[in-house]
Order: sequence, then structure tokens, then C-alpha cells
Amino acid sequence: MFMKAVVYDEPGDESVLRVAEVASPELESGDLRIRVAAAAVNRADLLQRQGLYPPPPGASPILGLECSGEVIEVGGGVEGWAPGDRAMALLSGGGYAEEVAVPAGSALRVPDRLGWEEAAAVPEVFLTVFLNLFQIAGFAEGQAALVHGGGSGIGTAAIQLVKAAGGVIAVTAGSDEKCRRCRELGADVAVNYRSGDFVAEARDLAGGDGVDVVLDSIGAEYLERNLAALRTGGSLILIGLMGGARAELNLASLLTRRIQLIGSTLRARPAEEKAELTAAFSRRFGDALAGGQVHPVVDRVLPLDRAAEAHRVMKASQHFGKIVLQVS
Repeated sequence: MFMKAVVYDEPGDESVLRVAEVASPELESGDLRIRVAAAAVNRADLLQRQGLYPPPPGASPILGLECSGEVIEVGGGVEGWAPGDRAMALLSGGGYAEEVAVPAGSALRVPDRLGWEEAAAVPEVFLTVFLNLFQIAGFAEGQAALVHGGGSGIGTAAIQLVKAAGGVIAVTAGSDEKCRRCRELGADVAVNYRSGDFVAEARDLAGGDGVDVVLDSIGAEYLERNLAALRTGGSLILIGLMGGARAELNLASLLTRRIQLIGSTLRARPAEEKAELTAAFSRRFGDALAGGQVHPVVDRVLPLDRAAEAHRVMKASQHFGKIVLQVS
């Protein structure tokens, strides 16, 4: 069997992307086969397209880390799913295609209130935020977080989950307009990083002591300021390197202030860990998602054959929330 998918022959800029016919993925025991309705775009896709972020062993080489669609086949040993069910799934790859095969534990049921495009914008960002803020950093009611890229998919998910958990949150964004929209979404503080001092603003939000956790996708450029924004005993969770991978660090500051510096990725984690993460998210925030207390923010929807345009928009940070590809 064959399907349409976005492919590229060699790493390069957005122009290398094209739609072609490829073999449909094989269904293994424990998998669901999903007819993809929509797939969301992530910055990791841009890195992979450039040859900078290869898929983990055994994963599809096709771009796409999350999707939504209808279950059309259920693998052996899978319980609780049937053809016709609406699913949204966390993927190790393969989302920019008409079909995916994914471990059933990495799939979530689509709430009735969500359409396909909204559902595709949920798994990667909401599960990334849940993993890092809540499971790794242990974020709790009454605590304070600083999250960079408040207008990104990660940022818009973090704002909502932190507020739903009874915390306070400061975010950074690249324009006054994006800061305004972050505050409308629920951010207590939104700082234009081009003109404002996010360290001072974050510390003020936390009563002057510093925030409990920083979720950072920037890396080297922000390292010193991130540490300055943290309280004694706080955690810096690093999930990206948009601002560089190398920086000098005074280790004494980590020792004397008991700071935790943690690097974290989701894509290469074993299927068992992803299943546990997905189930834990459903228990904690599933009702909030179903009821609309938290929701994906979709900036725009483009057809699959305009994947290159979607990548250009993301590269230029011209979006607020998620960019979604309509597949079928």
C-alpha cells in the first residue's frame, strides 16, 4: 500500500520539501494505524529537515511529531481502541503523511469539542510541558514559572497548564503584540525580550525570591540570566538550543543556591515512558482539555503541499501558537 507524504532527498532549506508517494507504515503488535487528518509543525521538524536532528533508531524518517485522525486498524494486544475512534498521537516521526502507525500508549482520545486541526496541535507541546514542568520539576500550586517563547506552541500550552494548576507564570516573547496575547491567554507577566528585563520581572512576580522553575528553549544565550531568575533550590529545564549550545558557567552558583540544571527531550524516550506520560497527563488535565479550560492555540492551517511555507513562517516566528498542516 502507498500513501502521500512530505519528503526530501537531501537536507536543506524549505525548498527541498515535496509531496511524493511512499510506502505506508507497517503495523506492529501494540500499534494503532491512524488515517491522518492533520499534523502540527514543530521547530524540531525544521532541524531535522536541515540534517541537524535525525530521528531516533527505528522511527519514521518522515517529518512530524504529532497528528490527529481516525483509527483505521488496531494491532495485536491493543485494548480500548477500535476502528473509527478519533485519536491524537505523539509521534517519533511520520506525521506529514496520510497514515501513521504509532504505539497505542502514545495516543489520546480527541475530545468532542476539538476539531482535527486543534487536536493535532495538542500532543507534542502539552505533553512536553507536562513532562518538564510537572513531572520533572514537580511544579505545584502556588509556585512560579518562567517560560521562554510565550507565543510558541510550548509557551501557549505552558501558560494554560500553569494557571490550571494554580501557579503563576512569566513568559518572554518577541513583540509587544505577542506579549499582549500571552497576557490575554493567562500569563501573569509577559516581557518583550527585545526591550525588557525578564529577570527582574520574573523575580518580582515571585515576590523577589525568584521563580521555582525556568523552562528554556534558548540555551547558552540565556543561561546566566535564567540562573539569576531562579530562587534557591529552583530548577532550570533545558529543552532547546535556539540561542547556542556553549556557555561558561560558574558552578559555585549551582552549589551555593542548590540549583538543578536538567536537560530534557521527549522524542527519543521509550514507548513505555511515553505511555506513562500520556496516561498521567490524561489523569491530571484530561478533564480540563475536554471541558475547554485548556485548549490548543492554532495560528493557521495550511494544506500538506504547503509544508515549505509552514516552515518559513515558523523560522521567521511569524506565528502565535501552532501551525497545522491539513492532510486529509
